[in-house]
Amino acid sequence: MRLSTSAAHRWAAIPLVTGLVITLGAATSTGAIAQRADSTPALDSVRASLAKYQNPLQAVRDGYFSTVGCITFPEGEHMGDGFMHYRPGAMGVHFLNPGLITAKPDPAKPNVLLYEPDGDKLRLVGAEWFVPLATGVKERPMLFGQAFDGPMEGHEPIMPAGTTHYDLHVWLFKNNPYGMFVATNPDVKCGKYAYTHAEHSTKLVKTAETP
Repeated sequence: MRLSTSAAHRWAAIPLVTGLVITLGAATSTGAIAQRADSTPALDSVRASLAKYQNPLQAVRDGYFSTVGCITFPEGEHMGDGFMHYRPGAMGVHFLNPGLITAKPDPAKPNVLLYEPDGDKLRLVGAEWFVPLATGVKERPMLFGQAFDGPMEGHEPIMPAGTTHYDLHVWLFKNNPYGMFVATNPDVKCGKYAYTHAEHSTKLVKTAETP
């Protein structure tokens, strides 16, 4: 299933609208970014370049706009073969930059930033590389030696099911006990955030690569 160009453009505009109407709490750094056991020079470089986005207002200034909902899988979700398997945890609030969506992801420019609600602030916890099939991507992307998850349907209700895509979550700013590249993080909490959404497992889709 492919997303039409017009539909892709309509969905890409949603974060622009929602991002402009919400009030963002700027999260200040609590100290220098700690050296991590799972760091590599490539990950360290990305982490350093994204550090400025610990203030979400800077992210908005640079074209990232909030999709508002804090995505969580409180019990985990595994609906069997043909569906994504998510371990218990959360992904947080996604900030999408539509201008960075391409068929070939740039390791230095994630098109999604991940924030964790913390009282009246948002704290940067990670990044995501998001590649819709509508970009014409021909094979499963890889970054940092990791194959992307998917391809899968979009995450309803924030993203239409027709937004079929690959994605890769990378927890650059908050340790994930499951691993740096696992989609959910049990240490990320949505707490009392008003727009928390308990997500369900997304359906995997077939491509020429995944018959």
